[in-house]
Amino acid sequence: MSRPNQIRHVVIASFIGTAIEWYDFFLFGTASALVFNRLFFPRLDPVAGTLSAYGTFAVGFIARPLGGAVFGHYGDRVGRRTVLIWCLVIMGVATALIGLIPTYDRIGVWAPVLLVALRFLQGFGVGGEWGGAVLLAVEHSGGQRRGFHGSWPQVGVPVGLLLSSGAFALVSSMTSPAEFLAWGWRVPFLISVVLIVVGLVVRLRILETPAFEKVRETGGESRLPLLDLLREHPRELVIGMGMRFAQNVLFYIYTVFILTYGEKFLGYPRGAVLRGVTLSSLLGLVTIPLWSHLSDRIGRRPVYLAGAVISLLSVFPVFWLFGRGPAFIPIAIVLGMSLGHDMMYGPMAACLAELFGTHVRYSGASLVYQLTTVFAGGVAPFIATLLLAHYGSAAVASYVAGCCLITVIATWFAPETYRSTLDHVGARIEAAGVRGVSANLG
Repeated sequence: MSRPNQIRHVVIASFIGTAIEWYDFFLFGTASALVFNRLFFPRLDPVAGTLSAYGTFAVGFIARPLGGAVFGHYGDRVGRRTVLIWCLVIMGVATALIGLIPTYDRIGVWAPVLLVALRFLQGFGVGGEWGGAVLLAVEHSGGQRRGFHGSWPQVGVPVGLLLSSGAFALVSSMTSPAEFLAWGWRVPFLISVVLIVVGLVVRLRILETPAFEKVRETGGESRLPLLDLLREHPRELVIGMGMRFAQNVLFYIYTVFILTYGEKFLGYPRGAVLRGVTLSSLLGLVTIPLWSHLSDRIGRRPVYLAGAVISLLSVFPVFWLFGRGPAFIPIAIVLGMSLGHDMMYGPMAACLAELFGTHVRYSGASLVYQLTTVFAGGVAPFIATLLLAHYGSAAVASYVAGCCLITVIATWFAPETYRSTLDHVGARIEAAGVRGVSANLG
């Protein structure tokens, strides 16, 4: 465990870096809903163009498990800090270049090809970000406040969403629709260059975590972390992915899909929907650490399970509110995000980190977090748009409810870990008779 002043510095640095990374990643989601269908897929009808834009959006999620596996390997081999710096650089360069891509009317089919390639780089970079940022906070904490400390990289997510949606709302309000479509949408992407410099300055001052240093001092690094992870923790991987499923789907339904649903299908003003997303992001600055703090007091499992059940029960009321008019959009998004979603997302950082031993923790947390996105959030806007076009909003709500049920079941079978030490996994594996593993755990 690090000293209190050092923990504060690590938590702040993790929060700032993560907020910048997610700002970059979420810009693409907002642009997919608002402009990419018209600028990069103009020859398709509106629904097909939106589906194509969301398909490109999903490419980033396909790349995330690959980034999680690669960066997780090196994070468990050489350390958390070095890997996080590379994640930030890759993400920043890809985001800035997206802001410079010529559109379809200038270079034809190469425009969407370049868009897909850079989206892949974004996903690859963010694939290693979450695991490293969370482990910096959790492993430096090491004690009874792991949930609270680990929640601050999580708070970086609504901050990133707030910055990205706020940037688009600001540019949109300062430009005409034609100007926004011509050049205004590029401004938030280009601002990323400045933010990345700030993030690098902050992260270069971070020390490596005590837990990993202990492993390195004893020569206990795993040579092949991913293989050790699959051999030692198959149950934890399945449970972790099930717990992550609903949270990931809810996030992208209530922050990305809702932009298309509100503006193009319900005819609401773009600003009304963006204000709802912005409000829920602001509340997330309070609710995420609040629920995480509660998980340090009563346990990860009861808080997480309550969030999953609330999310399941609130899906149909949320969609009913969506259809009541623009004034109800903020209420609906806050109900869906600040209660059920944030009750899961806050404790998730410590919960997933505590499932794995130090020698495979970066790989384990990253794989659970990123691989789930391929089947959950990455395709959620696409599936929801398809269901909406053919069957209506009730089908979308049913789809989201089914995803919530998966998480309720997974959380029911999850172990309670909030009072465990970070090497509790090693003790359990040693008792099971797995040779040599306990010597590698930190």
